[in-house]
Amino acid sequence: MSASKADAVVATPTQPPRKEVPTSARRAPKPPRKPSGIVKLVTPYLLVAPAILGIAFLLFYPVVRNVMLSFQHYRFKQLISRSAEYIGWGNYQEVLKDPEFWEVTRRTFYFTAVNVVAIMVISTLCALMLMKLGKSMRIVVLIGLVAAWATPVIAATTIFKWLFRSDNGVVNWALVELGFDSYENYTWFAHGTSTLTVVTLLIVWQSIPFATLTIYAGLTTMSTDVYESARLDGAGPVRIFRSITFPILRPIFALVTSLEVIWIFKSFAQIWAIAGENGPINEVRTLPVYAYQKGMVLKLFDMSGAISTITVLILVVMLVFYFRQMFKQEREADK
Repeated sequence: MSASKADAVVATPTQPPRKEVPTSARRAPKPPRKPSGIVKLVTPYLLVAPAILGIAFLLFYPVVRNVMLSFQHYRFKQLISRSAEYIGWGNYQEVLKDPEFWEVTRRTFYFTAVNVVAIMVISTLCALMLMKLGKSMRIVVLIGLVAAWATPVIAATTIFKWLFRSDNGVVNWALVELGFDSYENYTWFAHGTSTLTVVTLLIVWQSIPFATLTIYAGLTTMSTDVYESARLDGAGPVRIFRSITFPILRPIFALVTSLEVIWIFKSFAQIWAIAGENGPINEVRTLPVYAYQKGMVLKLFDMSGAISTITVLILVVMLVFYFRQMFKQEREADK
């Protein structure tokens, strides 16, 4: 067999070639069907409707109902008969003329200021300490913070009541061992000042983990080159924090401070659990506790609604003033 015949044999395919389907004959895929104008307009609202309804039921309805209650004469008799008379601003006038209301309001402002300052200072120091710790020790401290944060309020309150017991409490024992003999069998929950001190320690202990973790998360996002440059220029730790760390993390500090103001201002469970049963509750009560006493203890639901509404308005005014000052400082810094 010649070479040309051999090449022809090799080049001959063993199977007949497939027939190519013309491109024009291929079936083009159908484009996705576009929703109509009405469906496209309504779909986003339908997706968020469950969340909006839940918020409206759990938040807006109670607030509106409380405001309506504050303009009515609503006592135990009206609760049974389910009928109440609108009296306008009468409840607010009675509340604002009550000396007890102003005493409780001053105590609430003082209590909030002391707690927020202590929380922010200690949390900032803890966050800066975490930046200096090694990996293993940092993990241990973070686990401790999360564990303290996850402890239920009532459980933590019970622990603190055990710690400050007058007969066998750990705190009295430790103070006596340190030489403070006057604290032997000292009754912490018999006086308003000492009871408020225990409540403050409890709330600060519960609030530090959240503030520390939030500030620490902000510190981890900052570049180390800025700190190195500042140290080379001779800046110390205080100057670095005041001129670099705080200005950069100002939004985080503002967020944490505003949240702590809200949480401390409306604190109720810790105060009532420690002093509400057998303690000096009238000497440590804040506005939320005062509103609860009026409504649930004395059955003055209309007065309780007025006090609660005033409390919300005070909190809103405080936050608006705080944010205005913060934004003003930011505008001046940008200039």
